[in-house]
Amino acid sequence: MFFDPLWLLFSLPALAVMLWAQARMQRAYARYAEVPNLLGIPGWEVARRILDANGLRDVDVEEVTGDLSDHYDPASRVLRLSAGVARVPSIAAMGIAAHEVGHAIQHATGYAPLRARAALVPLVNAGSTIGYLALMGGFLLQSTGLVWGGVLLFSFGAFFALVTLPVEFDASSRAMAQLQGLGLLSAEDQNGARTVLAAAAWTYVAGFLQVLAQLLYFVVSALGMRRSEE
Repeated sequence: MFFDPLWLLFSLPALAVMLWAQARMQRAYARYAEVPNLLGIPGWEVARRILDANGLRDVDVEEVTGDLSDHYDPASRVLRLSAGVARVPSIAAMGIAAHEVGHAIQHATGYAPLRARAALVPLVNAGSTIGYLALMGGFLLQSTGLVWGGVLLFSFGAFFALVTLPVEFDASSRAMAQLQGLGLLSAEDQNGARTVLAAAAWTYVAGFLQVLAQLLYFVVSALGMRRSEE
């Protein structure tokens, strides 16, 4: 099964989309990381202004290592920004910082898809370990029951990736609304911010397609095992 041509049929198109999405994101970020935003303010200040405007003064903004390692931690209520975003007064930094604040606003308002994604985390962790073991064991032992158990566990990861899409799209939508509402964007800045956020969104779409392709491969393989047993 490790050299199954069927695996290539499912995985290669999804991999191609992922590589394209990553390249698009890198190009958009590199382009607009060099373009100053209207007010000349770095990402951390953009984040702080939006947080304060939404009554989230208790959410801290911290700098973390790594490139594009920006994220909101709902457990500690901390917004963590990479140095390239936190310190740089660029359009790209502004868009990314505002996007992460969008997640903080989602958390504060009880956005349902965000809650659903958080609830899936334990199941996804189980699926990424126990699910793979069940799948590998099922294929090696030719046990259809084990394979279908692995498919069920692995499907939680696909569902998690699917639920992530509205979470990320909504965060970007909130980001643009906040930037425009607070007067932080010029008309020229808006196009750049949208380009960066749209490129980032495609990486999540590509991630979902990769997980879905794996799941479909396992399902087709399990169906093939069932037919061979009949």
